[in-house]
Amino acid sequence: MPRPLIQPVILCGGAGQRLWPLSRPEKPKPLLPLVGERTMLQRTADRVNDRTRYGAPIIVCGAPHARQVEDQLAEAGSAPAMMIVEPVGRNTAPAIALAAASVAADTPLLVMPSDHVVEKTEPFRRAVDLALTAALDGRIITFGIEPTRPEIGYGYIRIGGRLSVGVHTTDGFVEKPNLMKAEAFLAEGGYLWNAGIFLFRAGDYLAALARHGPAILEAAQRSLEFARRDGIHIRPDPEAFGAAPSLSIDYAVIEKADRVAVAPVDMGWSDIGSWDAVYDFSDKDAEGNALSGNILALGAEGSLIHSDGPTVAAIGVKDLLILVSGESVLVLPRGESQKVKEIADLVAKRPPDAGPGSS
Repeated sequence: MPRPLIQPVILCGGAGQRLWPLSRPEKPKPLLPLVGERTMLQRTADRVNDRTRYGAPIIVCGAPHARQVEDQLAEAGSAPAMMIVEPVGRNTAPAIALAAASVAADTPLLVMPSDHVVEKTEPFRRAVDLALTAALDGRIITFGIEPTRPEIGYGYIRIGGRLSVGVHTTDGFVEKPNLMKAEAFLAEGGYLWNAGIFLFRAGDYLAALARHGPAILEAAQRSLEFARRDGIHIRPDPEAFGAAPSLSIDYAVIEKADRVAVAPVDMGWSDIGSWDAVYDFSDKDAEGNALSGNILALGAEGSLIHSDGPTVAAIGVKDLLILVSGESVLVLPRGESQKVKEIADLVAKRPPDAGPGSS
């Protein structure tokens, strides 16, 4: 039996508040070149550009960013097969339902966030190949990463027995644990980070939704029934889609469905969820600095410094994150970047005419 083409589904949404001030509502994280010269979206599309293995991608994105998404994909040479433009964001489970309900039930879907890094593309390709057999057998596959530190920002998967080469059953899921639990998971072993990348047949995902998230399935199907269609563009009905519960695929399906499996893979993965992660994955000079933009660094060490406008001169600083974008400047020590979302929330709440020192 010939190997079926895998249909990539790229989810391009989210606010990216943890990467303020570069990531903003009008141009969020997936559309930025945070690691290297290509944007996160373009890097994701590059990962599945082998048309002997993958079909042209299905993109699910919000209306405010649809034009930017399409332009960036054209620049990357990865024209989408379908652009599903969400009228409102309802989290990943409904977004994926739109894609799954738009293709044949036996289509294998590889669902990927548009803003993750995968440095080792060959192990990723091999893991997808190994997982495909299980997916064609009706399994819903998630990809897991061996933890390297007690990370509290990721969900964890407890790995079960081997199903086949490269694929295991799952013995449970833990949403973002506290530090004590994360340290215990690391010491015990047998736990993987949930990378948020999935492989399954479209019909198997919809069947799981019918059992565990029927309101999501009904909203997605009704919104497509009354959708506006123009070429590759599909615009689901706003009222019907807005009725979908706002749930992640993890909570709606992965943690509840019976035939879930995990494919462990060492692929140099990160969700690039903080400026510390951007620093870790950036090219650095001999002093350990990651510099981009018009930067003058004298005696600086171990710092990430970016400016998309004015010249930034850094003298004798060490282990800092310095980000300048538009009229905003962010300065903080490395290791403290999980607090950036709090600042982004405060900025969003400030009135437009707030003066200096306002909060």
